[in-house]
Amino acid sequence: MALKRVVVTGLGALTPLGKTVESYWQGLSDGVSGCDLIKQFDCSKFKTRFACEVKDFEPTTYLDRKEARKIDRFTQFALIASDEAVKDAGISKDNVDTDRVGVIFASGIGGLITFQEEVTNFALGDGTPRFNPFFIPKMILDIAAGQISMRHGFRGPNFAVVSACASSTNAIIDAFDNIRLGKADIILTGGSEAVISAAGVGGFNAMKALSERNDDPKTASRPFDKDRDGFVMGEGAGVIVLEELGHALARGAKIYCEIAGGGATADAHHITAPHPEGLGAKNVMQAALKDAGMKPEDIDYINVHGTSTPLGDIAETKAILSVFGDHAYNLNISSTKSMTGHCLGAAGVLEALACIMAVCNDIVPPTINHFTDDPELDPRLNFTFNKAQQRTVNAALSNTFGFGGHNASVIVKKYKA
Repeated sequence: MALKRVVVTGLGALTPLGKTVESYWQGLSDGVSGCDLIKQFDCSKFKTRFACEVKDFEPTTYLDRKEARKIDRFTQFALIASDEAVKDAGISKDNVDTDRVGVIFASGIGGLITFQEEVTNFALGDGTPRFNPFFIPKMILDIAAGQISMRHGFRGPNFAVVSACASSTNAIIDAFDNIRLGKADIILTGGSEAVISAAGVGGFNAMKALSERNDDPKTASRPFDKDRDGFVMGEGAGVIVLEELGHALARGAKIYCEIAGGGATADAHHITAPHPEGLGAKNVMQAALKDAGMKPEDIDYINVHGTSTPLGDIAETKAILSVFGDHAYNLNISSTKSMTGHCLGAAGVLEALACIMAVCNDIVPPTINHFTDDPELDPRLNFTFNKAQQRTVNAALSNTFGFGGHNASVIVKKYKA
């Protein structure tokens, strides 16, 4: 059976840089830092007191008040981004077969804010189990996929994907596979995360994973900088509408780009640290290239995982050099986490969105907050430091790696009839 071609026909985003795809892309192109002091809770006693929050977010601007109260913040994000993507794609119950439209959606952690609130309320009480009846449905991470399908009436494949920070890239790959195998015509895919809370920040602080640059939060996320000291937590959601090419053409859909291929591997090394030589990262990029039927020389831009951790940035760079050889020096490489922070389970889709927009606009967003070169990194590599660069981007690769050793890469390319 010949595999079907899969294209992107709709986009949605809610991010620390803006609450639409347009504002998100503008922020990326302009090199804006989305980081600031945390507003969601009192973090005065925490080692880290900043994050990349979605600014001035009021759910009732987008959702019915009763509806908003019944869902966690991560699901609110997911529904809002899905509304933008569905509208952008021009799909509705009236013009598509909703039995052939699915939702494959991700989160790394799910409703942590709800979990924290409910358990705290119980612990402060007299031991009587008084829990919100929506506690479990608000918390479970598959609920975003379910809520999106119910909101839009989509009855095709519907499930959640979780692989820590690789979650939404894995969701994109699963959606891509379902469509190219003929199991659906359209799938909304992506991810959402909202864990900027006492439990989230405190937990990552305990692991010594977060930057503690409280005196200068806007420049705290410093991928590939010599003085990087950990990642900055972010939040948000992204949705991509994937569609079988023939179906998209038949309904006259706008086509952004084509999904070329994807790969998934494991480090099998450590619960949090990457393989020191980037073995899993190397294998996953090779797997994505093979799946796409492409050569390393076909790639113009890599949106790297690039979390701003001392070990991770070096390991990923080693993997890129191993896979791409001398062509690595022709690539543009950038970490948009320097602007959005690390959005955990939503990171993959937001970075895939950056790749899609780079392919559509022939602009590579920068790695901001670079001040000091790291002598352990090859100076011949173009990390697109501090300023966006214009160049032809025929194909872009997005890397995401998660705790547990999960690796996922997806490749997007310009659509050609």
